[in-house]
Amino acid sequence: MSDNSEYLSKKVQPEVTVGSSGGSFLNGWLMSLFGLFSCQSSTNLGRKRDERRTNQFAAPNQERILRANDREFNEQFKYADNYIRTSKYNLITFIPLNLLEQFQRLANFYFLILMLLQLIPWISSIAWYSTAIPLFFVLVFSAVKDAYDDIQRHQSDKQVNNRISYVVRNGQLIAEKWMNVKVGDIIRMENDQFVAADLLLLSTSEPHGLCYIETSELDGETNLKVRQALPETSVMGDKLLLISEFEGQIHCELPNNKLNQFEGRLHYNGDILPLDNGKTLLRGCVLRNTRWCYGVVIFAGKDTKLMMNSGKTKCKRTSLDRFLNILIMGIVVFLLAMCFICTILCGIREWTVERHFALHLKLDSSIVPNYKEHSSGQIAIISFLMFFSYLILLNTVVPISLYVSVEIIRFVHSMWINSDLEMYYEKADIAAHARTTTLNEELGQVQYIFSDKTGTLTQNMMVFRKCSINGRSYGDIYDAKGEVIDVTEKTPTVDFSKNRWFEPNFKFYDQTLLKDTTKGLHEVAEFWRLLALCHTSMPEQKNGDLEYQAQSPDEAALTSAARNFGYVFKSRTAQTITLEVAGTEEVYDLLAILDFNNVRKRMSVIVRNPLGELVLYCKGADTIILDRISNDTAPLLKSATIEHLDKFAADGLRTLCLAYKKISTDAFNKWHFDLYESLFPLLLLKKQQKEAAVALTNRQEQLDRVYDELEQEMILLGATAIEDKLQDGVPDTIAELARANIKIWILTGDKQETAINIGYSCNLLTENLREVFIIDGETEREVEVQLKDVRRRIEQTLGPPPSVKTNAVMNYIQQIIAKAEEIEKNECKPDDRFHKTDYLYSRDDLCSVDENTSLESVLIDAKQDALSDDGKLGSQYDDETIISNGNLRSDNTKSLALIHEENAKVQYPLDFEEWKDLEGFALIVNGPSLTYALKKELEKTFLDIGCLCRAVVCCRVTPLQKAMVVDLVKRNKKAVTLAVGDGANDVSMIKTAHIGVGISGQEGMQAVLASDYSIGQFRYLGRLLLVHGRWSYFRMTKFLRYFFYKNFAFTLTHFWYSFFCGYSAQYIYHPVLIACYNLFFTSLPVLAMGIFDQDLDDVCSMKYAKLYIPGQYNLFFNMRIFIYSVLHGMISSLVIFFVPYGILYNGVDSTGRDFNDYSLLAFACFTSLIIVVTGQIAFDTSYWTIFNHIVIWGSVIFYFCLSYILYEALPVKSLSKFQTGQSYGIMKQAFASVQFWLSLLMVSVILLLPVLVNRFFWLDTHPTYADRLRMRRKYRTSAVVEKPTVTTTIPTHPTISRSRRTSLRSGYAFSHQEGFGDLIIKGALFKQVEQFINPGGSPQKIASPIRQLAEKGTTTVLTPITLLSQRSNKIAPLEQVKESQQMKRAESRPKELPKIHKSRNMHKPNIEDGNTDMKSSQFSHKIIVNDDEEHPFKHINDIACKKISPEQQQKQSTSPSSHANMKQEVILHPLQAAAHPNAINASVDTLPANLVTSKSLNETRL
Repeated sequence: MSDNSEYLSKKVQPEVTVGSSGGSFLNGWLMSLFGLFSCQSSTNLGRKRDERRTNQFAAPNQERILRANDREFNEQFKYADNYIRTSKYNLITFIPLNLLEQFQRLANFYFLILMLLQLIPWISSIAWYSTAIPLFFVLVFSAVKDAYDDIQRHQSDKQVNNRISYVVRNGQLIAEKWMNVKVGDIIRMENDQFVAADLLLLSTSEPHGLCYIETSELDGETNLKVRQALPETSVMGDKLLLISEFEGQIHCELPNNKLNQFEGRLHYNGDILPLDNGKTLLRGCVLRNTRWCYGVVIFAGKDTKLMMNSGKTKCKRTSLDRFLNILIMGIVVFLLAMCFICTILCGIREWTVERHFALHLKLDSSIVPNYKEHSSGQIAIISFLMFFSYLILLNTVVPISLYVSVEIIRFVHSMWINSDLEMYYEKADIAAHARTTTLNEELGQVQYIFSDKTGTLTQNMMVFRKCSINGRSYGDIYDAKGEVIDVTEKTPTVDFSKNRWFEPNFKFYDQTLLKDTTKGLHEVAEFWRLLALCHTSMPEQKNGDLEYQAQSPDEAALTSAARNFGYVFKSRTAQTITLEVAGTEEVYDLLAILDFNNVRKRMSVIVRNPLGELVLYCKGADTIILDRISNDTAPLLKSATIEHLDKFAADGLRTLCLAYKKISTDAFNKWHFDLYESLFPLLLLKKQQKEAAVALTNRQEQLDRVYDELEQEMILLGATAIEDKLQDGVPDTIAELARANIKIWILTGDKQETAINIGYSCNLLTENLREVFIIDGETEREVEVQLKDVRRRIEQTLGPPPSVKTNAVMNYIQQIIAKAEEIEKNECKPDDRFHKTDYLYSRDDLCSVDENTSLESVLIDAKQDALSDDGKLGSQYDDETIISNGNLRSDNTKSLALIHEENAKVQYPLDFEEWKDLEGFALIVNGPSLTYALKKELEKTFLDIGCLCRAVVCCRVTPLQKAMVVDLVKRNKKAVTLAVGDGANDVSMIKTAHIGVGISGQEGMQAVLASDYSIGQFRYLGRLLLVHGRWSYFRMTKFLRYFFYKNFAFTLTHFWYSFFCGYSAQYIYHPVLIACYNLFFTSLPVLAMGIFDQDLDDVCSMKYAKLYIPGQYNLFFNMRIFIYSVLHGMISSLVIFFVPYGILYNGVDSTGRDFNDYSLLAFACFTSLIIVVTGQIAFDTSYWTIFNHIVIWGSVIFYFCLSYILYEALPVKSLSKFQTGQSYGIMKQAFASVQFWLSLLMVSVILLLPVLVNRFFWLDTHPTYADRLRMRRKYRTSAVVEKPTVTTTIPTHPTISRSRRTSLRSGYAFSHQEGFGDLIIKGALFKQVEQFINPGGSPQKIASPIRQLAEKGTTTVLTPITLLSQRSNKIAPLEQVKESQQMKRAESRPKELPKIHKSRNMHKPNIEDGNTDMKSSQFSHKIIVNDDEEHPFKHINDIACKKISPEQQQKQSTSPSSHANMKQEVILHPLQAAAHPNAINASVDTLPANLVTSKSLNETRL
C-alpha cells in the first residue's frame, strides 16, 4: 500500500498547515504569477482563507478532536465547513484571475509585449491599434466564454449546497442548507436521503441501532450494507431532548480517502468506546429501508472521504493545445531569426550606404545624438532598434487570432453536441451536454476508454429470464416449427393474475413453466421452495403490498420469481420462515444458515419442513454445485443441465445451480458437533485475545471445511438464469468502439464473477478469446509471478517478435498487392466509375501502417479484401475492412499526400508490443492484486500485458485505484484516455483521464458535475466519439493547416519587401488592411470551414468506424504537415510578391504613365493574397453550406469595398490619419491597367492550379478511405445498397488451445454482503423483538444459558460441548461424548472431498488493528466471562455436568410442536458462545450465530 499512499500524497492528500494561512496564500499566488505557462495554479486562487485547514491547537498528523452539539468548541480548530466549490471565479476575482489565466497562453502574452512595444514611437512603424484591436477581441471573447462556463459550475454548486438537512438544536429540528452544516452538528437523515457529510451513527429507527445504506456513489455496489450504532447512543432513539444534550467528545483520525477504514473513540459518560467503519455513514451514501437515523458530523465538505477520493480539479488541455504551444515557440524562434537577419543586413547597409537609412528612421537626438557621423556605436544602436521594429512588423507570423478562432470553433462544436437529438434520452429527458468547450477535438483521438460497470454499462436491474428444472429448459418461446423465436413487446406474457401476490412488472413468456408449476410436479415444487427459502432477504408489507429488501439484486430477482409462480416468501423470524403456497401458509423451522462467502461461492439453509423432515437447500456457482451432487444422479439430468447452463451463459445470463438433500437427525447432530469442535480451540481467555485474532483465518477455513462436509451428495434440481440488464445499445456501442481501434477497460467495485459476466454480455469478452488470464495473487510476490507467467504464455502463443521476419511479411504484402492489381486489371467492368488503380489496398496502405497496428490484422484484412470472391471492386467497397492507419490524407491537399508518400518509404518499426493479437486475450485483475500490480516495480509489466490484451477487467477496485490505473496508462502511453462513469466513486478517474464523461443516472450528480461531457446512456458515447469527436478533430486540424498557411503567406511578403526598402522595417500593406487581414478577410472563411466542414456525414461515420483511426495517431495534423503548411505559405508569399513586382517593375500604361509605384505594388500583392488564400479554402471545402458561401465570397467583396473606401472614397484630408495619402486613387488606376490583371491571373494560376492537379492526381492514384466512400456514395447511390459494417476476426492458430470457460461461465449471481446470516439468526434484522410469557404472566425475554451462567458468576470459559437429551434429561460426560463421536466419525467418515481450487478472492479479515467489519467478524466472536487466567479446559466437566432445573425440564417436555415426529427425533442444540473480539464483557444482545435451534427448545433462543 506504500504506492497508494505515495499517490495519495501527490494527488488528493489535504494540506495541513500550522498557524496563519496567509503566507501559504501568498506563496501560492506568487507561484501562480511566475508559473505563467502552468494551468494548475489559478484554480486555487481567490478561495477563502478558512478553506485551508489550519489547526492551531494540534500539531500535524495528530488526531481530530470534536464535540457534539458544541460549535464554539469545534470552531477553534477551523475545520472545513460543508460548502462545496467547483467554480473558479467570483465577481471580485474574475477579471484579474481570468486575465492571469489568459496570459498564461504564450501567444496572448507575446502580443501583449508587442502592443507595449508599438507604443514606443521610434521603433514602431505600424499603428498600435493593429495589434491592440485583435488582442482586445481575443481577451473579451475568451473572458465571456470562461464566465459562461463558470456560471454553469456556480449553478451546479448551488444545487448541491442548497439541499436541506435537519440539524438538532435545543431540542428542535432546524432546517439547514448543506453548506451551513458544521462539524459537530447532529443531523437527522430520512429514508432514501443522501447523507450530507461523514457522520458517526448515533441512533436509528431500527432495532439494535441498525441502519441500511446504499454505497453506489462510493464504490459502485448497489447491494445494501448495514451500519450499527453503539448501544450506549442508540438508546436515545429519536428523543430530541436527549440528542440535543448529547455532548460526547470524539477523537478520530485525520481526514483521508480510505473508504473502508475509520479509527476513533468516543468519550461519553466516563466511558471510552471504540469506533470503527461500521459505525459511520459517509457522504454520498443513501439511507435505505430505515425510516430515520441521527448522526454527528465528523468530516464536512472537502474533508469528507467522498471529496478526498474525488481528486483535484485540473485544468485540462488537449494534446493539440500542447502541440500548438510547441509550434508557437518554434514560430517565435523563426521570427527572431528573421529579425536577426534583417538586423544584420540593416547594420551592413548602414555601414556601407548610410545616407539612405536616415530618411526612414525617426531617431530621437537623445538616443542617437550624432547619427550623421555613423560611428560603429551609432550603427549598433540603429541596428538594435531595427530588431524591435522588425519584431513588430513581422509579428503576424504568430497568429494573434489563432486562440480566439480555436475557442469559437470549439464553442460551436459544443453547441452541435448539446443540440444533437440523436443523443437525447427521451425516457429520462436528458440531453447530451458539453460541460467544457476545450476538449472537443480530443474526442476524436481517444484510444483507451475506462468504464465503470454498475449504472454505466448496466441498468442494475436483475430479471429472471430462464431456468432449467429436472433437465428441462424453460424460458424460450417456440413457433409452430419448433424454432426459437425472439421475444418482442408484442409477445404475450404469462398471466399471473390468479396469484394475489403477483407483481405487475414481472414478465415471463414461457407458458409451460406455469403449467408444470400448477401440476404440482415434485421437482418443480422443490425448485421454487429452494428459491423462496434459501436467501437472506427481508419481507416488508407496505400499504397491503409485499416488498422484499434483498442484499443483492440477484436475490431480489430469484425471490420475486418464486413469488410470482406461487411460492410467496411472506415473513421470517430468527427461527422460522413462512411461505404461502397455493393460498396455504407453510412454516419452516430455520435450523442453520451456511452463509455465502467468496471462497465457498454458495449458500445453504437447513430447515425443518411441515412434515418434520430436515432439508438442506443449496444454491451457488455451477462449477461448485455440480462437484457436490450425488453419484446416483442420472447422467442425462446432469448433462442436460450443463448444456442448459452453457446455453444460458452464451446468452450472457448470470447462472446459478440449485441442489438439495434430506438430512437425518443423527447426521445433523454429528455435523453440529463437528462444527463446534472446530471452533472450540478458539474460545480463549481475554488475555489470549491477540492469539485468537491471529487464528481467525484458520477458523474460517475450518468452518468452510465443516460446511463442505454437509454439502455433499446433494440432489440436482436445476439452474436459474438471470439477466443483468445492460443499457440499451451497449453491446453494439462496444463493438463500434472496438472497430474504431479503441480499447475498453472495465474498472468496477463489483465482484469478479459479476464483472466477468457483464463483460461477456456486452461483447467485451467473447467465447473466441484464446485465453482469459486472471491475476489474483494475495502477495506482491504472487502477483509478480503471475504477471510474468502471463507474459511468458502470451509470448509462447504469439511466437517470437516479428522483427526477424519483417522482410518476409512485407514481401507477402507486396504479393497481395500485385495479385489485387492483376485481378483489377483483368476483371473490372468497363463501366466501372472507379479508377483502374483504385484497389482497396494501395501500396501506401500496407507499407505505411502505423506502429501500433498489428501486422497480422493487416495481412488478414488484405487477404480478404484483395482476394475477394468475385475479385471486383464493387464487392470490396461494400466492406469496411479497410486499413486506414497511415493512409488517411487530408482532402485534396498535397501536404498529406507527400507525407504519406514518405511514410511509405519508412521501414515499419516492430517490436514485441506491436506484434500483438488484440482479439486473442483478456486480463482479469482483482482489487488486492491490483494494489501490488500498480506498484512501481510491477506497473510497467502490468501495463504491457494489459495493452497486449483485447479486454481488461479490474474488479473490486477502489475509487483511488481507478484513478491510478487511468494515470498509469496516461503517463506511459502516448494515447488519449477517456473515463466514463455515473457515480461518485468514478469522480476520481473522470478527473484523472484526459476526457471525463458522466452518465446522468440514478446515482446522483457527482460524476456529471466532475465530468467534461455528460450523456444520458452509454450508447451515446459511440456517437459522441465517432461522429462529433471525429468531426471536431477533422475540422480543427483542417482549420489549423490553413490558418498557418495564410499567416505565413501574408507575413513573409514584408520580409521579401525588406530587401527592397533598405531594411527599414517598412510595411508593404495598408495598416488598416493589416489589422483586418486576420480579423475579417481570412478568419471567417477558415472559421466556416472549421465549424461546418465534414468529409462524410454522421451515418457513414457511425457505419464505418475505421474512419476514426487517423485521429488516434494525429495523421491529419503533425509536425510534417505543419512544416508543409509553412513551406506552402513561404512559396505562396514569394509568388505573391515577386510576380506582381516583376510585371509592374518599370511598367507603363497605355498612356505611357509610369507604373513603377509602391502603392500599386502593395495593392496588387494584397489583392492576389486575398484571392489565392480564399480560393485555396474554397477548393478544399468538402461540405458547402449557405454560411460558407456567404463568408468566402463575402470576404472578397468586403475587401474590395474596404479598399474602395480607403483608396477612393475618403477625403484627402482624412487620409493622413491612416498614412495613405500617397495611395489615393490607386484602386482605379490598378483596375484600369492590364498589368494588374495579368499579375493577378498569373499568381492565381501558379498557386491554385497545382492544388487542383494535386487533388485529382492523388484522388486518382492514392485515394483515401474517406475518398473511396465519398466516391461510392456519389456514383453508386442508386445502384449500390450499403451493407452493414463487417468486422474481421483473426483466425485462431490451430496449435493454440482454448481454455474452456468453466469457472467463468456462470457469472455467479451472488453479490450480497457476507454476514447477513448472523443478523437473521440473532434477530437483529427484525422490527419487533420476540417476547415470551413467564409463569407470572409478565412479558420478558428468556435469558440465554450464557447470561444465566454469567449472572451466577462462574469462573469458567463457556464451551459448546453440552449435549441435551430429551429422553434421559441427563448430560453425558465429556469423555464419553468425545469417544462416541470419534467412533461414529471413524465409521461414517465421508469420502475424500474433491480438491477445492483456491479462491481468487479469498477473504482475509483485517484483524491487526483490532477493527473488523461484519464480513471479517462473522466467525470471530468469543465469550469472555471473567478475568480468570486459568487454563480454558480446566472446568469442562463442571460445565458439561451442569444440572437443568425442573422448570426447564418441564418446559422442554411440554413445549408445543407442530411436527408429528418430534418425540422420536433428537437434535443437538449446543450453547452458542460468541462475542466481538474487541469487547471486554460479553453482551448477549449482540451475540451473532450461524446456527439456529428448533422452536421446541426455547432455552437456547436468543
